Amino acid sequence: MARFIFITGGVVSSLGKGLMAASLAALLQARGYRVRIRKFDPYLNVDPGTMSPYQHGEVYVTDDGAETDLDLGHYERFTGVPSRQSDNVTSGRIYQQIIARERRGDYLGATVQVIPHVTDAIKEFAQAQTDDVDFVLCEIGGTVGDIESLPFIEAIRQIRNDLGRGQSVSIHVTLVPYIAAAGELKTKPTQHSVRELAALGVQPDVLVCRCEQPLPASERAKIALFCNVPQAAVIPALDAKSIYAVPMQYHAEGLDSEVLRAFGIEPGEAPKLDRWIDIVDRLENPEGEVTIGVVGKYVGLPDAYKSLNEALVHGGIANRVKVNIQWIDAELFEQTDSDVAAKLEPLHAILVPGAFGERGAEGKIASVRFARERRVPYFGICFGMQMACIEGARDLSGIADASSTEFGPTDEPVVGMITEWMTSDGIEKREAGGDLGGTMRLGAYAAKLDGNSVVASIYGSNDISERHRHRYEVNTGYREALEKGGLVFSGMSPDGTLPEIVERPDHPWFIGVQFHPELKSKPFDPHPLFASFVEAAVKQSRLV
Repeated sequence: MARFIFITGGVVSSLGKGLMAASLAALLQARGYRVRIRKFDPYLNVDPGTMSPYQHGEVYVTDDGAETDLDLGHYERFTGVPSRQSDNVTSGRIYQQIIARERRGDYLGATVQVIPHVTDAIKEFAQAQTDDVDFVLCEIGGTVGDIESLPFIEAIRQIRNDLGRGQSVSIHVTLVPYIAAAGELKTKPTQHSVRELAALGVQPDVLVCRCEQPLPASERAKIALFCNVPQAAVIPALDAKSIYAVPMQYHAEGLDSEVLRAFGIEPGEAPKLDRWIDIVDRLENPEGEVTIGVVGKYVGLPDAYKSLNEALVHGGIANRVKVNIQWIDAELFEQTDSDVAAKLEPLHAILVPGAFGERGAEGKIASVRFARERRVPYFGICFGMQMACIEGARDLSGIADASSTEFGPTDEPVVGMITEWMTSDGIEKREAGGDLGGTMRLGAYAAKLDGNSVVASIYGSNDISERHRHRYEVNTGYREALEKGGLVFSGMSPDGTLPEIVERPDHPWFIGVQFHPELKSKPFDPHPLFASFVEAAVKQSRLV
């Protein structure tokens, strides 16, 4: 039977819950336990895929096609355990399910209420598909005291009673602010936060205290006294040089040991952290560095490219180099007086990531042109692959009006909306004027690679599976024209209808992919495309 670890955020701040959950899971995993992490979000969107990147950051996509919170990316990167649809639940989905049940008559005319119907639905999600793990970590989004979070906190209280003693632990992440003018750490926010949580029926077993200064033993003792936890269970959480140093930092403070003791389990031998030690060593002692430009449209909020940022770091880990990322707004290249070369010449490689809409598209096409003509390593992901095809059509295939139907009506739709595609369950269809939410090609799809291609040599295989999130595809009707211009279609869907990868064999490194490889990259298992891309950037740095 799985044991449950519930993670809540403090009244003042809940910063770092996701990273803490991922780090704790990694530590338990290093001790030989099987883990799964779940995220419960209080907003009313049915899934995070409907939310703006500027509000929410990246939408993380799982193999089974769920659009989830970006924290699930941390969970996968730290544990290597693929997340599932059931691992991210929003209030919107909970209420949608309950209303559907009420409409069907499942409640037989009973009054539908938050308690027990909403809390029962939350409990069902928390406990579903947990037979194959030892620990389930459940992170509750938001902070204690938010009205949106109250049903989730109540569900925690009920689950803890249902499971009985020794089957669940509550971890509360709080803030211990440092007042520079007074030179003091203040514990009152933590005390009040724990009091608020206890008033809702949940007494924390372990406190994780975010602080920017070391937490003295006297302050830990004060927090333990007023918050009714052992002093050893007050865990300081200081900022780390790298997120990949956080698991070792938490272990040094005793987090994993205290959680196990709260379950009545003796910690025993220390966890095996060799791979984390190696990762941190590679990050802190690089043998060189490269600068890679990311030409995007959401660069004002780096969280919009969270997995991409980490995948580039992983490529650096694989090559033992530091990757300096230069975020460049694609719209800068659309101004009449813009000097594309001046911005891009200092770079050792260029990456154009996924996006939606026409804004910034011409700037991205200009970046593709620069990378192709100057023979700078180029990596186009999703929208970046589509822009590479439009650039090739315009500049090398003689199709001056090449465009995407995403930008409006066009006589040369090199990129167009896909209205049907093959899945493992049969043909999936979409109407051009239908709802936007949940209508993309989502999740993991197989692809066949040309055995003589660059990408096949990078993957070491002709058969791959990667995660998708898009509505538009490169039009295969233009394949012959594009290939005459040197752009080879080196990866296709198994039925041969949808382009997955294009490349330029005559270029040092020029690859575009329709999927999102960054979603599957991990620090201890860097994605081969990112490892190869950074390697190409290293070679370019020696030529500059």
